[in-house]
This record gives sequence, structure tokens and C-alpha cells, in this order.
Amino acid sequence: MARPIAERFAAAGVHLGDTVRLVHGDRVDEGVLMPRHAFSTADVAILKLKSGYNVGVRVDEETAIELVRRAEQRPRPSRPIQAQSSKPTVAILGTGGTIASYVDYRTGAVHPAASAEELAYATPEIFEIANVRAEVVYQVFSEDLTPKNWLELARRTKTAFDQGARGVVIPHGTDTLGFTAAALSFLLKDLPGPVVVVGAQRSSDRPSSDAATNLVAACRIAAEAPLAEVVVAMHAGPDDTRIAIHRGVRARKNHSSRRDAFESVNARPLGHVEGDRVVLTEPHRAPKPGSCRVANNVAHDVVLLHSYPGLDGATLERAANGRGLVVAGTGLGHLPHAALDALEALRKRGVVVVMTTQCLWGRTDLNVYSTGRDLLRAGVVPADDMLPETAFAKLCWALGNATDRDQAIEWFTKDQAGELSQRTLLLEAPPLE
Repeated sequence: MARPIAERFAAAGVHLGDTVRLVHGDRVDEGVLMPRHAFSTADVAILKLKSGYNVGVRVDEETAIELVRRAEQRPRPSRPIQAQSSKPTVAILGTGGTIASYVDYRTGAVHPAASAEELAYATPEIFEIANVRAEVVYQVFSEDLTPKNWLELARRTKTAFDQGARGVVIPHGTDTLGFTAAALSFLLKDLPGPVVVVGAQRSSDRPSSDAATNLVAACRIAAEAPLAEVVVAMHAGPDDTRIAIHRGVRARKNHSSRRDAFESVNARPLGHVEGDRVVLTEPHRAPKPGSCRVANNVAHDVVLLHSYPGLDGATLERAANGRGLVVAGTGLGHLPHAALDALEALRKRGVVVVMTTQCLWGRTDLNVYSTGRDLLRAGVVPADDMLPETAFAKLCWALGNATDRDQAIEWFTKDQAGELSQRTLLLEAPPLE
């Protein structure tokens, strides 16, 4: 009976984090021995290669195990980092995700950073820019965040400013980063400094990771940029030379894996970070002295729905089970005629129905075709050139704080944070390189 591979490694004097060479016939694999995960079979070892990628290697009785090098013993920080009066203070409010993590140099595993000391362990460059106060607000997958989490983040942001922070950085999972950035743009008013939502597409143990580059740029924006808006900091291109500064209500994740997945839609980025320089190229809101304001509430009963061929009125009524419905319509903002009959019933129930476009670039226009005019007569509110995610977050804010339906619609149709423009720029998605 074959011995378990854990016993074979122990007999060879190899432990987690050591560099090991596995020889089986003509095949040679060398890398750092990593912890096994739940999907590993009993005879597979996980190695981190020099390239930074992990591979599974089958180990049997004929596989020779050679210790190449003992694990690097890099101690975790134990003492608080001393603040320097010459530097501004940046508050980091962690929510989880790929960005806020550090690599365990003994095993090569990635762990969430839960304190300023662990952030220094992961990205010491940020402490050259600012005094950093860090706390973990949430440690969840970004797809599990809710409007309730947005409100708590907004309140923590206000507290950070009230306690002397010059800017606030919010590391966030990229899947719903655009929703959170848009929501904070509406929930926070009269900001005294930047609020930078930042993510990473690739984790800290990968050679192509964008985590450290993005976090350093975000801290530089928070510490130095003369703006007072919620912005998103992510790669502007496939290399590490430039980090884009997107307005929070205009940022969208348009690629599942590229490091430059985020783009400003229907607007240009506010600027960029290149090296140690923050460059602002578009008009932006200046800091306001004093304490910022936070909205009192946020609605939890708003639904975001894509129109599709075959959508009918019954489905639309079932979907709109709260006070608000945002529809990403086709083209200029259209629904199938089979769904139009439900709109009158929704209006009688007091549901606010908002129309955006699935096209993303461009704007809704319900005055061009008869279907659009039917939607206007049914009380549908056009979202002009707002992104569907931004319209959703804005309606959650408006319905959560307005005194009635009419006031919520009035707030929604007015620009609050740069999400609406009178004329849409003739921009299009840049070609992928």
C-alpha cells in the first residue's frame, strides 16, 4: 500500500513552504510546496512554480523527492507603525476581495490583510506616502454585499474624515465594485477629500498581480489629489505604467479578467496616476472644508432587470416586487410590447420604473420611436446616459431618503454626482489590445 504523500514529504525532511524538486522518470517539477486544497486528490502535491503559478503534480512511490531550499522565514510585523506628522493620513476601509491580501512567504498562500501592520507587510510602499489607519469593515465576497453594506461603508467613511483622514481608500472585490462606487457617490455629500474605491483583477501571489500597483496609486490619490469625489482606481492599460482615475458613477467593469477591465463610460477618466504623479485632466469637485454628510437610509427593494426577447407583462410584474424597478432596455431604451400592459399596474402600485440601455455607450431616448413614447405615457423615467448599475444605486438612494415617490423621481432626474450629462460625448469602448 502506497504511503500518503504527507508521510513521504516528512520522511524527506520537506515541509510546507520549502522549495522541492520532484523527479519522475524524465519529468522534473520544482517549486514551493503549498498547502493542499479541498479539490486536491490524495496523491497530488501543489507546487508554486518560479512563474508564480500553482500546479498540481502527481506523486507516487516512484517519484523522487529532493529538498532544494528551506522556506524563507519572514516574520510578521508585531509593532505598531509610528505616524509621522509631516505626512497626511489615509484611512483604509477593507471589504475583502483580491486587493486586500498579503502573501505568506513561508507557504506562498494568500491571506486577507486585517490591520495596517499586515498591509505594510504586503505593500510597504503605501507608508512612504501617508500615515495609514486600516480597519476591516467586511470580509466577504463582493457579490454578497448589499445596499445595507453601502450605507455602513458611507458612515465609516464619514467617521474616518471626522477623525482627520485626508482621504479614504476602500479595497473592494471587482465584481460589484462599480455598484459600490456609484452608491457611495450618492450617499456621501460635501466630501472634504477623495474616496478611492480600488480593486485587483489578479491575486498577490501571481506574477501579473495588479494588487500592489493599484493600492499604492489609490493611496497616492487619497493623500494628494485635490478632488472631493468617489473615484475608482484601476489599471488604464495592460502594463503597470498608468492607473486610471474613473469617476465613481461612470466606472464599469467591462472585461472579466484583464487588469484594465474598468473603463469610464460616456465620460473620460478624471485623470491618472503615473509614477509618483497624480494628474487630473477633467473638471472635478474640489474639497469642502468641514464634515461631510451621509444619507439617512437606502432602499432595499429595488430590482435591476434586463429586457430580453419574450419578456412579458406577468414576468415584469413579478420582478417589480418593491418600490423601484430599473430596466436595462434594448437600443434607445425599449421593452417588448407584451410587457407594456404591466406598466400601468406598476404605476398604480407606486413602483418607480426607470429605463436605461443595455448598449451602455450612448443614452436612452424615449421620444424617437412609438414604443418609447408609450413608455413615457406609462410613467417610465428615462435614465439618460446613466449606467444600469449607477441608475440602480441612485434609485436605492432616492427611494431610501425621499419623502414620497414624486420627490424620489425629482431627485433621480437631477444630476447628483456627475452621473448625468446634457450631451453625451461621442465615446466608444476602446479596442482591446
